[in-house]
Amino acid sequence: MLKSTIINTSSQTQPSQSSSQEIVIYWFRNDLRIDDNPALVKACQAAEKIIFVYCHGSVINVFDSRQRCRLPQSYGHRQQFIAAALTEVRMQLEASGNTMLELHGSAAACLPQLASEINAKTVYCEEIAAPYEQDEVNALRSTGLHVHTVWHSSLLDPADLPFTADALPQVFTQFRQLIEAEGVRPRSPTPKPARIPALPDNFNAVAARWMQLETKHPKSGTLAAPVASMPTRLSDDPRSSFPYYLPAFSGSASAARNHLQNYLAKKLPHTYKLTRNHLSGHDYSTKFAPWLASGALSARQIYQELKEFEAHHGANEGSYWIWFELLWRDYFRFLHRQYGRKLYAASGLNQASTPTHHEDRFEQWCLAKTEEPLVNAGMRELYSTGYLSNRLRQIVASYLIYDLECDWRAGAAWFEASLIDYDVYSNQGNWLYIAGRGTDPRNGRRFNIQKQMHDHDRDGSYQRLWNTF
Repeated sequence: MLKSTIINTSSQTQPSQSSSQEIVIYWFRNDLRIDDNPALVKACQAAEKIIFVYCHGSVINVFDSRQRCRLPQSYGHRQQFIAAALTEVRMQLEASGNTMLELHGSAAACLPQLASEINAKTVYCEEIAAPYEQDEVNALRSTGLHVHTVWHSSLLDPADLPFTADALPQVFTQFRQLIEAEGVRPRSPTPKPARIPALPDNFNAVAARWMQLETKHPKSGTLAAPVASMPTRLSDDPRSSFPYYLPAFSGSASAARNHLQNYLAKKLPHTYKLTRNHLSGHDYSTKFAPWLASGALSARQIYQELKEFEAHHGANEGSYWIWFELLWRDYFRFLHRQYGRKLYAASGLNQASTPTHHEDRFEQWCLAKTEEPLVNAGMRELYSTGYLSNRLRQIVASYLIYDLECDWRAGAAWFEASLIDYDVYSNQGNWLYIAGRGTDPRNGRRFNIQKQMHDHDRDGSYQRLWNTF
């Protein structure tokens, strides 16, 4: 259902709408925050009147499942998490006399019609260097809309890198060492807009018409009929390592900032490297990823607070490792800027043959019906909660690719459908890394399941926790 607030524009002192006014649409994508949002600042500076929009209507990004697989029915963990972020953004905008429209459908389907109704010719949004996201922007431009995209999801600004996009080092270690040797550091977070422009004069009428439309989430034309699903679980599973149903883990930007402050107050950065491979719990890892993925929290905000923490409490290998992981996140982003659509080919960046795929094995993996208890436990946690530790993500991915001999793109698609913290760059980059089809020279990362159980679940506590419904 379309969400917005009807604003009483008649009580505002406004000039009458005319063709000389710049009416702008700001399209929220993976940047659900007001603070440190350069694209939003630019939109507000350019606009006399503005409408803020979020479009519900994505497709599976990474896999042509018509030919290769079917995806089991997935619960909407990420949708519930994002809903909290959208609610808070709307409230912040309403405090400034504006609001947000939530539309069901792709931006390419919704925004041209909306632009026509409000007499807008300009759209501002985040730049996302992934194929489907770029296709959607190109589709908007093909209708005659002027779409201004602004890159702002990375920790480091591309303009500050000591190399051009096409000269990105092909190994992460070389990238990190060059960044550190050159002393490249993040820019400060961008202040919130000095002003939020008013709504177009006809906003109420336009919003009312959209609310009357019987819009639906688009069915993904790339998916065959879903296979059988697991027994239903409520989202408030007390075993979850990221219980997004609790206020402290909700999707809002304020919850993200509070979590960051609490994480630092507990001095957990100092132990991060020691605990980051644990399998369950609230504090073993930073848990920043879900808010980073939705954009409720920016990498630059994290870095700024982390440096203040180190200034007061000292730096060590643990706090350094958070910077290290943020650089990994950046690397996958810059890899997309260099290679784009090539990262989504079956062979990835090398000349390997098209991967094999076994639909029945893939279904068993999705539904936690493999022969490996640790893999099953991880897949149950993912399905039930939308979250999984980084260590287990690597384990289950390796098992799908090397033990079950399935297409890595099918696994990437299932993660996209399931994860609260799905991020197109990191998801694709990590699956390429495990499959040996990216830039890493080791030609893949195959994990020995028995060794992983010995190293990370020796007493079987994680398996006992998740191998029941």
